[in-house]
Amino acid sequence: MSNYIVDVKNLSKSFDNKPAVIDVSLQVKRGEIFGFLGPNGSGKTTTIRMLCGLMTPDSGSGTCLGYNILTQSNLIKPLVGYVPQSFSLYKDLTVKENLEFVARVYGDQDYASRVRKIIADLELTPYTNKLSGRLSGGWKQRLSLAAALIHDPKLLLLDEPTAGVDPKARRDFWNYISILTSQGMTALVSTHYMDEAERCNRLAYIVYGRLMAEGTIPEIIKQVGLITVSVHQADLAKLAQRLQNQPGIDQVVPWGNELRLVGTDQVLMEKTLHNFPDLTWNRVPSNLEDVFIHLVNERAMEK
Repeated sequence: MSNYIVDVKNLSKSFDNKPAVIDVSLQVKRGEIFGFLGPNGSGKTTTIRMLCGLMTPDSGSGTCLGYNILTQSNLIKPLVGYVPQSFSLYKDLTVKENLEFVARVYGDQDYASRVRKIIADLELTPYTNKLSGRLSGGWKQRLSLAAALIHDPKLLLLDEPTAGVDPKARRDFWNYISILTSQGMTALVSTHYMDEAERCNRLAYIVYGRLMAEGTIPEIIKQVGLITVSVHQADLAKLAQRLQNQPGIDQVVPWGNELRLVGTDQVLMEKTLHNFPDLTWNRVPSNLEDVFIHLVNERAMEK
């Protein structure tokens, strides 16, 4: 069996003649967390749905879990668990009732024991008989995850899974996803949070429908080839105004007690900085946020 859970080429999709996804090709390995990073409305969710046969592309081809995404989507769907951004279970049912309902929809004959196990695994036991609509945001998302896992899927789709969730609940959620993938499950995650992106094994940057970069974090940073320097001075606001739109400086980013200057032409940036002899600056590693803003700006200029 192939080591790739997802293997697609040249996927495209439009809505009302407006391109949502443009010529995306990528591969997702078995047992990894693969993140889709991009601004809101960039095509992340549409891409994920096409990868798994949940939405038919206008063009392109590929496989998911060994099945053709164009002709065998009915065989893929039962093997996929989906956690939407918004809570979609019944708010007037209890945690247990919601999970029993979902398990029976999937035809689980021994649904009662399966529900007990998933409640225990996700530490939902204290809320078993609580109405779902009365749960906090973090526990609602944990219940959504339980519902997505109730039929023991091979592939998990997470669409902005922790939007509006507190930091501890987010960490607990991600720790459990890491456990699942260590046991062989594969997770596709759409997010625009940099800290969540850093938890992924590999990333795809999708900006306004186009795949701009793909790989591990070091690979992507190397692909984009940004130059980032840190500048220190007392009045950062005034300094930011002085450096904005200077040759070789594409981004001026306040960062705590310093400014981060980002560009792609090291020679031109250093030449500009030498015109400001009062500045103290040093080269620092570029990060995901630097890359994110650069790719969004680059794609905006292409449109």
